[in-house]
Amino acid sequence: MTELETLISQTTLLVAYFSHNDCSVCRVMKPKVEELLKTHYPNAIFCYVNTHEHPAWAAQQSVFTVPTVIGYVLGKETFRLSRNFAIAELGERIDRIYPLLFEQ
Repeated sequence: MTELETLISQTTLLVAYFSHNDCSVCRVMKPKVEELLKTHYPNAIFCYVNTHEHPAWAAQQSVFTVPTVIGYVLGKETFRLSRNFAIAELGERIDRIYPLLFEQ
């Protein structure tokens, strides 16, 4: 089992960010995703996966374009956003499940 699979299976809410250093959009979006999680969803775990360093991990999760954000809830993929997405759209996806997972 890879480190990513272990993290997915052991985390209530994991937000995995798949990208690489050659993607300028990815470099702009990553800190925004991290800030969104830090400020609004403190119980969510952020995981960055560099697709150039871990191509097998990306392929295993069917990630063929960057940036891709996948939300895993209790080990299951719950949402996925790829390429052109807004931070607000990511927030909306998390808003749907977050209150069900963590008491406010």
